[in-house]
Amino acid sequence: MFKEIKEDYIRHGRSLTEPAFVSLAIYRYGRFAIGLRNPALRWLANKGYGVLKLFILNVTKVWIPPQTQIGKDFHIVHAEGSLSIHPDAVIGDRCGVMHNVTIGTNMGAGAPVIGDDVFIGVNSTVLGRIKIGDRVRIGANTCVTTNVPADSIAIGSPAKIYPRLPIFAKKAPK
Repeated sequence: MFKEIKEDYIRHGRSLTEPAFVSLAIYRYGRFAIGLRNPALRWLANKGYGVLKLFILNVTKVWIPPQTQIGKDFHIVHAEGSLSIHPDAVIGDRCGVMHNVTIGTNMGAGAPVIGDDVFIGVNSTVLGRIKIGDRVRIGANTCVTTNVPADSIAIGSPAKIYPRLPIFAKKAPK
């Protein structure tokens, strides 16, 4: 846990007051708390997490439940607006998320599974039991409700999916 918090600290500008870092540190503490085997310690740690969540996360507006699975090097690019992630969401390694992003919804069963090296732009939503492939870029103001294959770009509401490279760039030279 401490190694991950140190990496988050470095990744988010080496500032203890950076909302993105504070929110991720509280998320990491929550993961630690629910993973404790001793019931009494788990109960006490979860109460501490509840207090932090109540006071800190309502200020930062970044809600990452401790049940969410987040890979290495997760980066909240700007924590100026809200960020809401479903507890059942799975997020891969080296993902970047802008502000005002929603991942998952409470209106239906299931949550998104997001691959590695994905970027989600500002004011975007990724909703439903869908899979976002590796190296996908989701543009600003995009609503994604269908699967997105790897190496694609999703733009618009509803999202239109485009291959990363134009068709002519994939052709071998003669």
